[in-house]
Amino acid sequence: MESGGLAFYSCRNCRNPLALGDDLVSKNYIAKSGKAYMFLHAMNIVLGPKQDRQLITGLYTTADIYCSKCGEELGWKYVQAYDLKNRFKEGKFILEKLKMVEEH
Repeated sequence: MESGGLAFYSCRNCRNPLALGDDLVSKNYIAKSGKAYMFLHAMNIVLGPKQDRQLITGLYTTADIYCSKCGEELGWKYVQAYDLKNRFKEGKFILEKLKMVEEH
């Protein structure tokens, strides 16, 4: 992958590129394994089935995301937020920090 000198994030297990540094929105999220990052876009992923999930900030419809190459569970996609103040999360992706590596 030609990154043009920009940072990108890859699956820690197989180094499949997952997200661009330019699409990083926030590093202030918590997931099962600890810290997690929010991205505008993610690539080379497979979406699991939609499910309603109660998270720290409210009720959401989410879909787990998996690496398209090795199948590692990476985080989730926000499909729908039931609270208006959390609607900005819809369509964005949460990737667990321990499941990826930053590359340049």
